[in-house]
Amino acid sequence: MYIVSKPKPLSGVQCQEFASETPAVYPPGYLRFLQQFGEGTYTGWMNVQQPDPEVLQPFAEYGLWEHDEDGPITEQQIAECIAIGTTVDGDFLAVHPKIFGLLWLPRHSEYIQVLPLQAWEQEEDSVYPLVLDEIYRHVYGSSQEGPVYYEPWTGTRSHLFLRLPSGPDSPSLPELAGMCQTDASPDLIIETPHACHLFYRHLGGYIRFNYAYGQEVAIFYEQDAQKAFADMEQWLLSKGCRAIS
Repeated sequence: MYIVSKPKPLSGVQCQEFASETPAVYPPGYLRFLQQFGEGTYTGWMNVQQPDPEVLQPFAEYGLWEHDEDGPITEQQIAECIAIGTTVDGDFLAVHPKIFGLLWLPRHSEYIQVLPLQAWEQEEDSVYPLVLDEIYRHVYGSSQEGPVYYEPWTGTRSHLFLRLPSGPDSPSLPELAGMCQTDASPDLIIETPHACHLFYRHLGGYIRFNYAYGQEVAIFYEQDAQKAFADMEQWLLSKGCRAIS
C-alpha cells in the first residue's frame, strides 16, 4: 500500500480507550490500522475515521431508511451506532453493540445492510485494507482497479489550483501529464479517463490533472515540502499553466 504522506497515527492508549469504552466489535485490524496510519482516505474512496458515537444520533429522527421486520436495526438503534468511516459519496460505515458485523448506511438507498465479510475470520493486523476491499466488492459488485494507496489526514496539507489555457501552441492536459512523467518521474501513477494522479514522496502529495474539466491542474503537498512544491509549480507555469487565485 502506497502511503501518500507521513502518517499521523493514533496512540496505542487512544485505541485501547476506544476498545474499552463500548462493547461494539470492531472489524479485524481496524484499531491497529489507526495506530499505524491514523485517519485518512483509502484509495480515494473510504474515509477511515476514529470511532464516533455521536455523528449518527441525529439520523435516528430523519427517516432516511426503511425499517421492516427484516432490517438489521430499528430506526431508534441508529442513534446507538458508532461510525467508523464514511465514503466520499456520503455513505456511513458503522458498528452497533448488539450487531456482529459491519453496518452499511447508504446515502442513495433506503435499506441499511449488514455486510457479510469473510475477513472477519482473520486476525492479522494488516487485514483492514482487505476488509475495505471486500466492502467495495459487496456494495458495488466489482473490485477497485489500480494501485492501493492511503492518504493520511496530516492537518498540514496545502494545495494550489492552476488552469491550462487552451490554444494552438498549448498541450492538452493528457499531453501535459505525459510530459510531467518524463521530466519528473513519479513514485506512483494512477490514470483513468477522468483524471491522472502523479504521486511524489518528496512532495508528500500529488499532482492531479483533471481530464474531466479539460484545463484544471492541482498540486497537493505538505507544508514542509516547500522546495519541492516551488519546483513543481515553476515547471507547470513554464508549460503555460496559470495559477488560480
